Amino acid sequence: MLSASLDMLEESLLKKIEVMKKIEEENEKQKNLLSNPDEVDEVAFDKILDDKGELIDQLLKLDDGFQTLFDRVKEEVGQNKDSFKEQIKRMQELIQEITGRSASIEATEHRNKKLAEEYFSAARQKMNFSRQTSAAAFNYYRTMNNFKDIPPQFLDNKN
Repeated sequence: MLSASLDMLEESLLKKIEVMKKIEEENEKQKNLLSNPDEVDEVAFDKILDDKGELIDQLLKLDDGFQTLFDRVKEEVGQNKDSFKEQIKRMQELIQEITGRSASIEATEHRNKKLAEEYFSAARQKMNFSRQTSAAAFNYYRTMNNFKDIPPQFLDNKN
């Protein structure tokens, strides 16, 4: 029973690493997409965010399952450390890899956030410029329409 539980824990860690690799790939896609703010494909950007959201949900489920199973076998593993020494060592190495990948993903997310902020700032500036241009054109149009209704200014009022 304990051996099977440890196998399941190890398998869960391996699955978590695979999901983290996919998140890293999505982060790379996002970085490439946002690296040129003038040519961002919003549909692709939304798809990347949706895909990352699904992957993060998978990670959370794996974490919950791992924690639940670990809590059940923790005491028994502690009593039989010598019997499962190699498997525990492998799991510790996997956990170290997960920790490293987690830090890497966090750093990449931070950089991507800055790129996204730059993109949204540029998009806001374009919108403001368009709004100002529209307002100026409308004011010019209104002024020109009112201009033809102005009565002559120099009238001879002599009778």
